[in-house]
Amino acid sequence: MTTPTLCPACGAPNDCTLADPRTAGMACWCFSVSIDPALLQALPYELRNKACLCPRCAQVDEHLRNPDAR
Repeated sequence: MTTPTLCPACGAPNDCTLADPRTAGMACWCFSVSIDPALLQALPYELRNKACLCPRCAQVDEHLRNPDAR
């Protein structure tokens, strides 16, 4: 079973604001980054579209820490 607040790839908290009723009206961190579709396709089919990846598994954690880095 998948939990909406946990990353389906590693099981760590995914920091998804949409999965938390207290912050569901806020923009999520994933709105400001581009996630490689291949990362999502690499998930087992039964885990897709059930919960967000965490920033580390989405390979955007460095970008979130330092948005000006290229």
